Amino acid sequence: MKASVRLGRPAGVPVGLHWSVLGIGVLLLVGLSVRLPRAFPGLWWGFYLIGAVVATALFVLSLLAHELAHAVVARRNGVAVEGITLWLLGGVARLKGEALTPGAEFRIAVVGPAASAVTGAGMFLLAWAAGAAGLPMLGVDVLGYVAGINLLLAGFNLIPASPLDGGRILRSAVWKWRGDRLTATIWAARAGRVFGFLLIGLGLVRALSGMGLGLWWILLGLFVVTMAGAEEAQARTGAALGGVRVRDVMTPNPETAPADVTVARFLGDVAMLRRHSAFPLLDTEGRPQGMVTLNRLRSVPAERRELSTLREAACPKAEIPTARPDEALSALLPRLNDRADGRALVYDGDDLVGIVSPSDISRAAAAHGLASGSGS
Repeated sequence: MKASVRLGRPAGVPVGLHWSVLGIGVLLLVGLSVRLPRAFPGLWWGFYLIGAVVATALFVLSLLAHELAHAVVARRNGVAVEGITLWLLGGVARLKGEALTPGAEFRIAVVGPAASAVTGAGMFLLAWAAGAAGLPMLGVDVLGYVAGINLLLAGFNLIPASPLDGGRILRSAVWKWRGDRLTATIWAARAGRVFGFLLIGLGLVRALSGMGLGLWWILLGLFVVTMAGAEEAQARTGAALGGVRVRDVMTPNPETAPADVTVARFLGDVAMLRRHSAFPLLDTEGRPQGMVTLNRLRSVPAERRELSTLREAACPKAEIPTARPDEALSALLPRLNDRADGRALVYDGDDLVGIVSPSDISRAAAAHGLASGSGS
């Protein structure tokens, strides 16, 4: 998931906000704007607004602490971290690869709920200290509210169902017990689908009975079901591609394009005469600058194509997944999942030597599936 607003690099991890995180802000602001006046009537309306804004900000920071804990422990266990994005349903730490052992998987998973629990406990202590010091009760209530949400977040994430942290913990346990990562992933993913459908059912009941928040439960359930299904599919694909290296599927020596040519000229003189739909861009010194696809070029309005360059329409180099020729293809798959263009550039040192597309992966998975079937 691509971040819309960059926030910086705490602990060396790129952090950003997706535009949908506004949904969390609106939900909390509206809820607290109703709750606080009922709990503390008679105050100036500005105090209620300040309390709601502070609670929302503290909760977003709590989500960031949860995801940073995952990221830091992942790096300590040999898993590179691409970044963190906060969005509508919380946050996600984007990891470049998988844990190598069940123990590493457990440590990476459990530290998130632990961080939320510690944050919640800390907020409760602050609320108690503020009350003991005689500070305004509205402020004490805001701290207690954020503390309660963090403890709820910790408990919710411990439910043993993917893609929740509890699903990762379940996967680590099954992996340790059965000695098979694929089996463990399937168990956790199917538990996630069951849990997701349960949330959808409960959301429908709440919505039909007028109890409120039913739509939120349905949305959360759909997200859980979708992500759990995607994890199972990715695990099966990764297992089918066991032993396959990036060099085995990449298109070597990909056709490139100059970054400063106009979209109109490229479409008329080059793109329609080539069989490829993606082109890495090079500057005048032959250095990669990004990548364009035919879909991106078609999205440029016709009246702007004579003036717009490929560089302006391209996916920036920093947002394109990269790989090494000798890297396992299964390790590259997670880095391709939330990329709209779905392609990776392959480098040998500083030299661009290939490109991997979704069709390359599909052909490899089909070929290895047929080979496995013929050998059984």
